[in-house]
Amino acid sequence: MESNNKHYLRFLESELGKMPPEDCIFHIISAGYERSVTYGTGTKHGPEAIIKASQLLELFDGETIPADKGIYTHPPLIFGQSSEENLTLIENKVYSVLSKKCIPILLGGEHTVSVGAFKALARLDEAIGIVQFDAHADLRDSLDNNPFSHACVMKRAIDLSLSIAQFGVRSLSYEEHLFREKNSIFHMDAKVISEKGIPKTIFPDSFPEKIYITFDVDGLDPSVIPSTGTPDPGGILWYQALSLLKKMAYERTIVGFDVVELAPVEGLHSSDFTAARLVYAMMGLFE
Repeated sequence: MESNNKHYLRFLESELGKMPPEDCIFHIISAGYERSVTYGTGTKHGPEAIIKASQLLELFDGETIPADKGIYTHPPLIFGQSSEENLTLIENKVYSVLSKKCIPILLGGEHTVSVGAFKALARLDEAIGIVQFDAHADLRDSLDNNPFSHACVMKRAIDLSLSIAQFGVRSLSYEEHLFREKNSIFHMDAKVISEKGIPKTIFPDSFPEKIYITFDVDGLDPSVIPSTGTPDPGGILWYQALSLLKKMAYERTIVGFDVVELAPVEGLHSSDFTAARLVYAMMGLFE
């Protein structure tokens, strides 16, 4: 269910005020869900930290003003104990935004929240590709007997018959490595990006025309965003990420995205602000 608090803070409210949903293309869904993190905790506070930091953003992002398309922030989602019911809540919320021909922007929360969005996308009568930015492959079938662990997110996408493409991965089990190779999963790992740069063409021709981007902030190097549950060295740098995103937007049509796994650290505001910048920069991908 949604919070019934009418006084919650909105994304960029300091600049935009409280915009009515019917005037907005972008719909922010706050999903501060955390059940299965395996190292650092605090991702449940990620959406609140991102929205709070957004109050300091400039409306002009250096190239355009994404806010001109309208940004509506839904009341934060309230979760119960059942993982299945929580994911259904997210699924229905994302699907309702998609059905209005608007852009869902899901803020986590641990990466598991993305499964709810994937389930909504699987209900659409068209092929959607899932583009993952992440330090980890997240292709385990289960972790600690939990198929809804944050380490299993992309396997759940595959189970829904969604095509996936991975960017920035630098940590995976041998079994995940074999699974990627056996199933010919497209990937551009962090080491390849660092050594060879960004290619002229990102996606193979067979990848779906419409894409949803799931952006785990640990896909970025810890020097960019250190406040995440499982930071891993050697990640994607800020301008590398922006270049990749712009090329993706040029090659494909983005239908929505999420930014997950920010774990705010008290007194370390740079990560929160960078995550908010990332969200706003991704809004700028839509023409």
